[in-house]
Amino acid sequence: MKFFIDTANIDDITEANALGILDGVTTNPSLMAKEGITGQQNILNHYIDICNIVDGPVSAEVIATDFEGMVSEGEHLSGLHKNIVVKVPMTLEGIKAIKHFSSKGIKTNCTLIFSAGQALIAAKAGASYVSPFLGRLDDISSNGLDLIAQIRLIYDNYAYDTEILAASVRHPMHIIHCAEIGSDVMTGPLKAIKALANHPLTTSGLEQFLADHAKGNS
Repeated sequence: MKFFIDTANIDDITEANALGILDGVTTNPSLMAKEGITGQQNILNHYIDICNIVDGPVSAEVIATDFEGMVSEGEHLSGLHKNIVVKVPMTLEGIKAIKHFSSKGIKTNCTLIFSAGQALIAAKAGASYVSPFLGRLDDISSNGLDLIAQIRLIYDNYAYDTEILAASVRHPMHIIHCAEIGSDVMTGPLKAIKALANHPLTTSGLEQFLADHAKGNS
């Protein structure tokens, strides 16, 4: 499974990349605003800065909601850097835009997926990735993992090339469960990725090894 980090924070991206296991980045206008990045040119420059850190897909989201606007924005975004993946919302206008981008060889990430039907038409339009929002479904007492498993089954039935990008990942067990059911990619915060490395027996075992080593050399 590929690991993406969902942030616009350069320090977190740099730290995640230094681990040697980072495959890409997803971000959105809300995450940009959280980092105080405003103004169109500043946002575009920030995408380029991220691409210069990570050698992998970087999802850059369109703001327009109409077909013509999405196409104009998306083509501009894709021209910023070879790593850019154009992030398009799951709407009928978005599906039309994804089909256009696919015909031009521009990679896309169809975001805000909350049903198998949405994932199916996104794949038929040629989306490179679909982003089912696991955590947001959990928030309304729905099972986001069930949706990912359903999409996996449908895509395998018809050999769609579209990759399932589990989004809105909140904690390390989300990551493990996504890996178990065959999500191609997960995207989440750095703390969830780093938490995969933690186990109390590892910590206590290392402490014991070091204590024994110290005794033997005293």
